[in-house]
Amino acid sequence: QVQLVESGGGLVQAGGSLRLSCAASGRTFSRYGMGWFRQAPGKEREFVAAIRRSDSNTYYADSVLGRFTISRGNAKNTVFLQMNSLKPEDTAVYYCGASGVVTPTSASGVDYWGKGTLVTVSS
Repeated sequence: QVQLVESGGGLVQAGGSLRLSCAASGRTFSRYGMGWFRQAPGKEREFVAAIRRSDSNTYYADSVLGRFTISRGNAKNTVFLQMNSLKPEDTAVYYCGASGVVTPTSASGVDYWGKGTLVTVSS
């Protein structure tokens, strides 16, 4: 089992920045590919960013490319999502996900989910 806890969400004006954190506990964290997903009201959960377990290669949705950065912490048990140049359409609950098999670039590939943190971007 892997337990994931997200933090860092909040209210920010358009153009601002936030840094989300995902703290993991349980099985060896470095063995899992990690991803960030988001779900806006009335919409499906969508992929945002992922980091591969083997070489920390990163992947991004087109909508956030160049604005968001995913990274692992030095202690290897934390994953971050730095979000810059935020837009109102980035408003959503952001979820951290872990996969023991694939790099999670789709929700179906996630084995473990956190409970999410709300990001609200005002115009």
